[in-house]
Amino acid sequence: MATLRALECLVALVDTGSVTKAAAELHMSQPALSHQIAALERELGTPVVERLSRGVRVTAAGRAAAGEARVALQAAAQAVHLGREVGAGRTGRLRIACAETMTAWLLVPVLRRWRARRPDVHLDLMEFTSTDRMVERLEAGGADLVIGPRPTGTSAHVEVLGQEEMVVVAPDGHGFAAETSIAPARLSAEPFVHYDPENGLAVWVDQFAAGHQVALTPVLRTRSPRTAAQLAGAGMGVTIVPASALMSRPSGVVRPLSPPVHRDVVAIMAAPTDKLARRFVADLQRRGIPTAGPEVRTAADGGGLAVPDQSTGA
Repeated sequence: MATLRALECLVALVDTGSVTKAAAELHMSQPALSHQIAALERELGTPVVERLSRGVRVTAAGRAAAGEARVALQAAAQAVHLGREVGAGRTGRLRIACAETMTAWLLVPVLRRWRARRPDVHLDLMEFTSTDRMVERLEAGGADLVIGPRPTGTSAHVEVLGQEEMVVVAPDGHGFAAETSIAPARLSAEPFVHYDPENGLAVWVDQFAAGHQVALTPVLRTRSPRTAAQLAGAGMGVTIVPASALMSRPSGVVRPLSPPVHRDVVAIMAAPTDKLARRFVADLQRRGIPTAGPEVRTAADGGGLAVPDQSTGA
């Protein structure tokens, strides 16, 4: 296949009409230019220039090839420019897979900042209820960045962004309202709003209960922690949810566990050298993880559910 350098030589010959001038324009020797033209002629199977006693003349085949060569050279230049822009984090596409509860809780301020400051970067957002499913999408090439709780396992690059608190939600008027925190053993006598196996929280809750020798009594299952909080607040039972699930201000009683329980919030990158993913994670790290403390303490004092202010920029 003809090289870009050979096409450059042909275009320079057409534009200057001279081997000497074409070589000077391309900052190469005349023999080197002649070598490129000879290689191109072998590729095409026909002469692109005629050698005359007073110089060269481009053939019809040479002129036709030069027209398409200009297009190829412009496309190559654009490819280099685009690669540099993407490499510098000024343009491109970033595909983010996020735990569904963390979009408003964690990502929105950073997404808004990127939309304002990097309008040429296209952001794709996919929401999941399972980090393991997000990692599968990442490893299959369908995402560049995963934001969520720690997965079961992955060989991709993982960075801890912080931790979020796990809390108990119960209906208004429940006995938990009189307590400032809930020991795990107290959950064993309660109807429990559990999680569908498709949600990674199903395994987490079961492991947590087993670790504290608590026998849960599931009354129904849901894929969404936000729905679990709403169902518990509506009187269907009690549940455990991450702090990020409380953004929708469910009714009911919210209490921390005793002792407090937290889980890691991580960023997983397919390519840690990817400038867009790297910069997005850096913005998340600068902003920090919202804390559950204010919401839980306010609820414990009987004042309803308080949600951290997400209006400021990252």
